[in-house]
Amino acid sequence: MFKIELVYIDSLVRNSLKTCRTAGFCSCAFLPLSLRWMNALDSAYWCTKLADSEPCRFLTQYVLPNIFCCRMPFATSSSLAAFVGQDITVKGWLYNKRSSGPIAFLEVRDGYGWRSIVAAKESLSPDVWAEVEKVTQESSVTLTGTVTKHPKREGIFEIQLKDFKVLQLAIDYPIAKKEHGPDFLLENRHLWLRSKRQWAILRLRDRIMMAMEEYLHHQAFIRLDSPVFTPNACEGTTTLFPVPYFDEGTAYLSQSGQLYIEAGIGAVGRCYDFGPVFRAEKSKTKRHLTEFWMMDAEAAFVEFEENTMIQEGLARYVVRACLEKCQEELAILERDIEKLRKVDAPFVHLSYDEAIKQLHTLGSDIKYGEDLGNDDEGLLTKESAVPIFIERWPKDIKSFYMKRDPNNPNLALGSDLIATEGAGEIAGGSQREESLEILLDRIRHENLPEADYQWYLDTRRYGSVPHSGFGFGLERLVRWISGTEHIRECIPFPRTIGRLRP
Repeated sequence: MFKIELVYIDSLVRNSLKTCRTAGFCSCAFLPLSLRWMNALDSAYWCTKLADSEPCRFLTQYVLPNIFCCRMPFATSSSLAAFVGQDITVKGWLYNKRSSGPIAFLEVRDGYGWRSIVAAKESLSPDVWAEVEKVTQESSVTLTGTVTKHPKREGIFEIQLKDFKVLQLAIDYPIAKKEHGPDFLLENRHLWLRSKRQWAILRLRDRIMMAMEEYLHHQAFIRLDSPVFTPNACEGTTTLFPVPYFDEGTAYLSQSGQLYIEAGIGAVGRCYDFGPVFRAEKSKTKRHLTEFWMMDAEAAFVEFEENTMIQEGLARYVVRACLEKCQEELAILERDIEKLRKVDAPFVHLSYDEAIKQLHTLGSDIKYGEDLGNDDEGLLTKESAVPIFIERWPKDIKSFYMKRDPNNPNLALGSDLIATEGAGEIAGGSQREESLEILLDRIRHENLPEADYQWYLDTRRYGSVPHSGFGFGLERLVRWISGTEHIRECIPFPRTIGRLRP
C-alpha cells in the first residue's frame, strides 16, 4: 500500500494548483487538499475522472505526475485511521497466525509495520478461506479488507478480510517462536532481520544516520567520501587488514577516513565521510566489530573547545531526532526514553587527570597513563544523566597527529565522548597538529613509513591551518540509543573475529 500526504506536496504541485484556481478551472481540482491521506491508486482513478472535462486536463498533465513523485509507503499503523470504513490492499508477509474456530487472526508485516487482520469464515468464499487456512509463517501474501477500529483498544485498527492470496508458501521457516541461541540467530541473520526487534533497530539506525547528516549540513559540512583501499595506516599498523593490490603490492582496508578528510578541508573548509571501516582487533567484547560504520568529520579554523561543542551538538541532535521520529521503534525495544530525554542538557567535561582521580575513588585500579577500559567507562558514567567528555590525554597513548596542549606538552588535545548507561565511548576527536616539522618528526619517531605519508604531509606544506576533527561510531550510537546489549545487533550483517557469514 502507498499513501500520499497531500499536505506535504512540493512547491511545483502547489503552484500548479494555484494556477489552476486562478484560471477559473473546476474548483473540484482542489478537493484533494482537504483530504489528508489518499491511496495512490484510488487518487489516480479519482483525478483521472475529475480531469475528464477540458478545464481540468491541467491537473492530469501537470499536477498528478508530481503527486506520484511524492508517494510514500505507510509508516505506522496509525496511518490506517484515515481509512476507517474503506477497503485497502496490503502486500507483505505473514508474521503470525492464530485461529479460533471459524475466525482466524493474522498479523501481516508489510515492511513498514504490522497489520492486524481478522478473517471470518462465514464472510469469505471457500477458496479464500482455504488460502487463510494453508498460509504459514513468512509466506508472502496479498490481501484486501475493510479498515475498522478495534472494538476495545483505543487507537488500534484492524482489517476485516475480504480477499486473500498466498503468493509463495513458506515451508518450515527455521526461526520458530521458541527461544534460539545467539549462534543460531547469527547463522540465520538474513531471516532474523524480519523480527520486530531487528526491524526496530534497522529503522532506528537509519534515522540516526539521517540525523547525523542533517546536523552536519546545518553546521556547513559537506560530504566527501574517502577510499576503502589505503596505502597506510591511520592509527598504527597492528590492526590492519592487508589486501593484495595488483602491482602496487599490499593495500589495507581503511581504519578511518580521517587523513583523507583532513585533505578535503583545504578545498571545502568543513567536510565529513560516512562509510565502512575495518579494524583487525582480536576483541570479543559486546561493543567491538571488525567491520563497522564510521562518520569522520574535519573542520578548518576550528580549535579544541569548538570541536567538542560540535560533537556535543551532534549527539544531542541525534537523540532528539530519535525521540521525535522513532517512538514506535523505541517502544518495541522497550527503551527507557526518560533516560534519553535527560541527555538534552550540557555534557560533563573531565580532564584525563580528573577522570583517573574519580576512578580511583570509585574503586578502579587503573594506572595513570593507561587507556580507559569498558569497566572504567561504566564507572564514570554510572551516576551521570549525560555523556562525559574525557579530555587532554597523555600524549603517549594518543595518535601522532594530535596537537599537544600548549600548557602541558605531555598532554594531547584529544577527547573521548563516553555515553551513559554503560554504553562506552561513542566518539573520539582532537585538534590536529598543523606544523609540518612537528608532524614529520612524529612520523619518524613512531617508525611509520614516511614515503606513504608524503601526500598527507603536503596538507601541511601548502596552506596549513589550525583544524580539528572527530569520528562517531554508528553502531556505538545505535547500541546506546536503542539500549541494545550487544553491538552485533546494531548492524544488518555483523562481522566479528569469529563470524564472516552470512
